[in-house]
Amino acid sequence: MFGRGLSRSAGAVALALSVGAAAAGCGGGDKASDGTFVAGHPEPDHLIPGNTTSSYSWDVTSELFENLLELDKTGNAVNGAAASVESKDQKVWTIKIRPGQKFHNDEPVTAASFVDAWNYAAYGPNAFEGNDYFSQIKGYADLNPEEEKAKPKTDKLSGLKVVDESTLEVTLDAPFSQFKLLLTHPAFAPLPKAAYNDIKGFDDKPIGNGPYMMDGVWERNKQIKLKVFPGYTGTRKPKNKGFTWRSYASQDTTYTDLRAKRIDLMQSIPAAKVSEAKRLLGKNVLPRATGTFDYLGFPLFDKRFGNADLRKAISMAIDRNGINKAVYNGEYTVADSLLPPMIKGHRPGACGELCTYNPTKARQLYDKAGGFKGTLELYFSNAQPSYEQWMQIVANSLKQNLGITDIQFRKVPVSDYLSMLTDRKEKGPYRQNWEADYPSAQNYLEPQWHSTKNRMAWTSKEFDGLIAKGNGASTDDEAIRFYNQAEDVAIREAPLVPLWIWKSFGGKSDKIDNMTITPYANGLLAHEVTVK
Repeated sequence: MFGRGLSRSAGAVALALSVGAAAAGCGGGDKASDGTFVAGHPEPDHLIPGNTTSSYSWDVTSELFENLLELDKTGNAVNGAAASVESKDQKVWTIKIRPGQKFHNDEPVTAASFVDAWNYAAYGPNAFEGNDYFSQIKGYADLNPEEEKAKPKTDKLSGLKVVDESTLEVTLDAPFSQFKLLLTHPAFAPLPKAAYNDIKGFDDKPIGNGPYMMDGVWERNKQIKLKVFPGYTGTRKPKNKGFTWRSYASQDTTYTDLRAKRIDLMQSIPAAKVSEAKRLLGKNVLPRATGTFDYLGFPLFDKRFGNADLRKAISMAIDRNGINKAVYNGEYTVADSLLPPMIKGHRPGACGELCTYNPTKARQLYDKAGGFKGTLELYFSNAQPSYEQWMQIVANSLKQNLGITDIQFRKVPVSDYLSMLTDRKEKGPYRQNWEADYPSAQNYLEPQWHSTKNRMAWTSKEFDGLIAKGNGASTDDEAIRFYNQAEDVAIREAPLVPLWIWKSFGGKSDKIDNMTITPYANGLLAHEVTVK
């Protein structure tokens, strides 16, 4: 996903954060002994799973709802509401629902609960934010005609079939080996029949099938209270009595309230406050890896950037380690691949010399490419001060190492940045950010480099063909081999070069223990938190 709130990627190594017992204390105001806790984060946009792409919404919906498959702490897909998810050809999938499940209003969870929810989210006129996540399913185009004012042919995906009350069949447009991981995305949650009676009202008080249920209505711009659902029959049994998501307009204010013990948990302390937090909170600072990745993209629709040697020269002229130390206190992970280390398929050193600071080789490639003519414009959003800081260092490196003296900054309002890139209005290298929708090498590679999807106007039949082979592979190992080959093509051509992977720091009060904050879409595993 491009430039959203923190989203979270698979790996053979467990990258979840586990925190053990801490000293006794009192956090979250007057909630010291009732078994509940308070967490602070920005205000969500929606609480209907298919109508949001915000990680702040997912924080809430991941506990209110249970998908067919859920991510475990290491990013593997495990059964949630499903008893089994199987396919012989990676194209037609048969899904069995685990019996005995109910929504919070006692309505049974059936195959139709999923099919109806997915159809509603995929139907273009409903304008759901998560609409595109259903594009792999056969019939999606009929629900989303390309012509803006055209009426859809139907409001049902032809690839969805209710076989019986506990069985659904899903047919995709093409084989997709990563479908199980896709099903873990929050957008694929079920909805009860009651949702469609008043979909706007449902957003204020959603009825899910997860371990927690709403305790009252969503108090917008204030808080969302959740309590334990006694009818939950899954594996995520809560170890607390409930919790509250308190909404904040700024991370700085959230951090102030954490220090003052008015809340018990925040997942991301502002970068400028991390050093102070380590000093004041000590072991209650929670470091965690993420899959959030920064890249530098090139607008290949501008012929000045058409030479791969020029793009490689710019990449090799950037001192990634120096920027990491100067801007991020050495906390980030410098890229050595197009994939973060937590993703299956990450190969240490795969990026090779493209990601290695080498001013001498960079200048040789720059001269070989014929140099650069005109003003070099560098684009970034105003979302964080650090973006301008490291772009300034990049500019100085390009001046010193390549001799490019005419460099201008283009700091764009965050509200306009993505639309600018989508419309291809940028005239120079730009910061691109990616956060995993689901933990797969495919989810990093295909959306960013595929000829029909990338923002660079880069085309490569070789890359596209290798991605297609990976998508149709019969095993994970076979899929990864093809994805790695596609990665090698993208590294060779360098239309988009990797920079570094973020690291985040959360914080907690002494009142709570046993936190796991994953780098995936499920984020905080609230059901595991214990309260003193």
